[in-house]
Amino acid sequence: MTKIENTKRVTATLEAGQILNGKQKERCAIRPPEGEKKEVISPHLVQDYCRLFVNRQAYTLQSARPHPETGRHYYFTPKKMRTGAPVELTESTIRRHLDGEITIGLYAINPENQRCKWLAIDADYKNAMEDLLKLQYRLIQDGVEPALEMSRRGGHLWIFLARPLLAKDCRVYIHDIALGLGVPVKGSGPKDGIEVFPKHDAIEPSGFGSAIRGPLGIHRGANRRFWFHGADYTVEAQIAYLNGVRKLTEQELEVLIAGKERPKPDNSPQERSTASGRRARTARLEFRILECVGPVRKVGRNYVTRCPSCAEFGHDRSGDNLAILIRDPRFYKCWAGCTKEMIRAAVGRPIRTEVA
Repeated sequence: MTKIENTKRVTATLEAGQILNGKQKERCAIRPPEGEKKEVISPHLVQDYCRLFVNRQAYTLQSARPHPETGRHYYFTPKKMRTGAPVELTESTIRRHLDGEITIGLYAINPENQRCKWLAIDADYKNAMEDLLKLQYRLIQDGVEPALEMSRRGGHLWIFLARPLLAKDCRVYIHDIALGLGVPVKGSGPKDGIEVFPKHDAIEPSGFGSAIRGPLGIHRGANRRFWFHGADYTVEAQIAYLNGVRKLTEQELEVLIAGKERPKPDNSPQERSTASGRRARTARLEFRILECVGPVRKVGRNYVTRCPSCAEFGHDRSGDNLAILIRDPRFYKCWAGCTKEMIRAAVGRPIRTEVA
């Protein structure tokens, strides 16, 4: 098979309606944890999950391979090979998430209307559960019914809405409660604290905002599911429980935030220092393609070597699919059509997307 034919074959899978091309499907697939009973994910479970959690078609995917330096499984945005446009979230993708094959991250805000279907409070620091329980008790006093989901280092509180509400109004409510209880909010001064999703009052029309791990899938770092309290540990029982959780209405939220101030971005020296630290860590972890490939040879203005993404599936035996610009190795291309996302994922260094 020639390189051109191989490119057409891989690209055709997307054009035929596949969620991901064959390489991405296999690379992102994960075996369910040992001892977990296989559960049939029916179409109605997928549809109920969409109604509860999906507010837009954009999503992120957790890498199956850990980062070689940090050991973490980072998230990336899956892209279409031909156009480079983000792959849209479909019911098939959600089924695979619930089935344990892949793990997705979900965005809170729909940029078309700046509204969200849910609020999520993420806490993963020392004494995080104590703060979450304080917030849960206060929410219940307000007549709000939060759902508590465990996480790897703490937990998440989810508040579901009767209809999508403005993100800025939702944020006012949670920030005001946290302030009143003395619960720290990350990004408002303290280094550790809860993270509130949505993280923004609004996003640009082409923006994404911050994603959070989609509930009920398998966290690849922990290799297990994290369940909601209040229901049996099956996907069907969990979704039935979430369907029955009381949803907050717009009128109720208006009453709860009346007279409350919007959260203000922090510009304290501590926060600026934290941002500088993040930039320094990013610089240290900057991706260098030449450190991740085998022997190279010079051909004109490029280094040429075997593409890691092709090699993972026994392709590119001639070892010349990947071209790397000599004068600036940040620029590289697979002539068989592998995207940067595919190449980065193949070497355990996916293009990261922020996900809680």
